[in-house]
Amino acid sequence: MKMKYILLIAAFITMIFSFGCNNNVNEKTSYLQKIEIENNISYDQILNTRGSYITSMCYTMTQDESLESVSNPCYSCHTKGIIPNYYNDSPLQESYNFPPEMMKNPFSNLFKDRSIRVSQISDEEIWTYVRQSNYIDEKGNILLADRLPKDWEGYIPDCYFNFDSEGFDRDINGNYTLWRAFRYYPFLGTFWPTNGSMDDVLIRLDQNFAMSEDGQLDIEVYKLNLAIVESVVKQKDINLSVTVDEVQYGVDLNQNGILDSSSIVVVATYDQMSYVGMAKKLLEEKKIHLALGLYPENTEFLHSVRYIDWDENLGRIVLSKRMKELRYAKKYEWNSYSAIARTALTETKEAIVNGTDEAVLATFRGDYEYGLNNEIGWIYQGFIEDKNGLLRPQTHEETINCMGCHSHLGSTTDSTFAFARKFEGIDPDANDYGWNHWTQKGLKGIKEPLISYFNYGEQYEYSFYLQNNHSGNEFRNNQEVQEKFFHSDGSVKQDMLEALHQDISLLLFPSKERALELNKGYKTLVEEQSFIYGRDANVLPMENVYTKIQAEQSTQIEQVIVR
Repeated sequence: MKMKYILLIAAFITMIFSFGCNNNVNEKTSYLQKIEIENNISYDQILNTRGSYITSMCYTMTQDESLESVSNPCYSCHTKGIIPNYYNDSPLQESYNFPPEMMKNPFSNLFKDRSIRVSQISDEEIWTYVRQSNYIDEKGNILLADRLPKDWEGYIPDCYFNFDSEGFDRDINGNYTLWRAFRYYPFLGTFWPTNGSMDDVLIRLDQNFAMSEDGQLDIEVYKLNLAIVESVVKQKDINLSVTVDEVQYGVDLNQNGILDSSSIVVVATYDQMSYVGMAKKLLEEKKIHLALGLYPENTEFLHSVRYIDWDENLGRIVLSKRMKELRYAKKYEWNSYSAIARTALTETKEAIVNGTDEAVLATFRGDYEYGLNNEIGWIYQGFIEDKNGLLRPQTHEETINCMGCHSHLGSTTDSTFAFARKFEGIDPDANDYGWNHWTQKGLKGIKEPLISYFNYGEQYEYSFYLQNNHSGNEFRNNQEVQEKFFHSDGSVKQDMLEALHQDISLLLFPSKERALELNKGYKTLVEEQSFIYGRDANVLPMENVYTKIQAEQSTQIEQVIVR
């Protein structure tokens, strides 16, 4: 009798537990099903292609018959990596080496004429739209965090985009979230505001990097560890904004062999460098790692992609409140140099089929909730506008679109782009100070960066791109940049390049009229929810783009450009 009573209690507890779990499952399922129905999308099914990690830009026609010249936008992504990036995809500058499944261009949005719908959107309507936040409500709460189901196991947004004078994000109570904004040189082509979007990037290290050795939150420790990580990742010396007492931290930052004071982090071998605070202790215990060119475990990035707003008082573009996308990345595991090298070698071997160099369609483990894995320790997940302009989780297929740029490129630094391009000014009042958000300081007056290329020497980065691509983007359809920087015969205007050396916003910022057109063009994609067919904000059909690639097709590019 007693045993029967115990069994009945156990069954009742199991029933209650199961009921609660089923409610959670149903909540998430109902949430996703509602989004699927409203937006005519599928979270699990592939409706277009598994190969969308090959971006729409890769289908550009490099040979321009009207100018009888060859454009090379390809080198910006496809190049020889800097160790520990063991990828060398520079041969992709010379040929369209796509998997057979991707020979036909799947990005049909490139060829749509959106001019009629765009003409129906008034200027007032689009300005009102982009100036409404779809991330933070009037009380400062994060809308998406409140809407996600309670059992959502992927990243839940926790950045308030409320920055102090040092770029640190604070929650509604003024507490540190440990997210820190930084300003950087926008990557070539597509990522320039003149080509469709503005964006920002934030970094967050594991909380142990913000702790003193006795486990207390110490923001000075965190700032110093961020500088050390910057030195490690960039593999170069990084100047500090303040002079640091090395004795206090027990670390020889300037590598002079003694503990004194230092205003610089000097790059050295992994066994000579160290983090500070709790991270130093964990490094000594081999619970975390340090290696040149790599971020430590649990490093996170947050990347918001935005519309282009216009400030009448400034007379130039600014970051919109509305987000097009919110992208998230986390380094969930450590990979040694040898493991990363093996991954790159394995991929190369897998791309050889039956003795040929035919490319093979890549696959990525994961899903829309947890994110997709890039095989060298990073996971990527994202949110995008739904039909009503609210942020929703990206589908599995939409997330695949992120993976090519963060997996197989020689141009990345430990799978990422922005932090390696961070400004390095040390005066908080100067224009080139790096630890700010774009809403605090913009791009106006930033000088053009100098970059060393293996076979071209030191070059102004953006000018070099214009001279080799003969245009301001991969598709060569940015007429505004064309008229501003090029003569009618296609030759570059040298006086404009000289001006660009002193202020990159001359190239990167669109006019108010172009900003309006780009905003309206993208708004039609949101209404259609057709992101799997391309996310480019074109209004008119693209002309310099292939609808189909032929086997072994050459780009006609004769001189490969490598860093």
